[in-house]
Amino acid sequence: MEINISQEKGSVPVTVLELTGQLDGQTFKSLIASAQEALDGGAQNILLDMSGLTFISSAGLVSLHVIALLLRGEKLPDLEHGWAALKSVNQSRESGVQQHVKLLNPRPEIVNVLEMVGFSSFFEIFTDKQKALESFS
Repeated sequence: MEINISQEKGSVPVTVLELTGQLDGQTFKSLIASAQEALDGGAQNILLDMSGLTFISSAGLVSLHVIALLLRGEKLPDLEHGWAALKSVNQSRESGVQQHVKLLNPRPEIVNVLEMVGFSSFFEIFTDKQKALESFS
């Protein structure tokens, strides 16, 4: 998977992570590392541009969850014990829609996966980049 990072300005500064390829067990840690690097650099809002993402596995879902936790300043699940990390997603869903991480242009098959696991109620999904950028406050 390739990750391109850029800075955009909506209502507030937004770091855009553009994902290309497959988000799976081989690549999910690189996405988490990129998000952590952005946060270490001062990012407070992340837009994940998924228009080039062709596949997402359960490990990919864990990476989305971990990024949400990072932006909320919460304790991270142990990534070496994948099931525990995945099970912790249910606890986070109860906290409502994420304010500081949002998704842009996931393909229909990715949206189906997000809906199947309940992430469509956890993450705001946009098809218009400018609207997504302006949704951060």
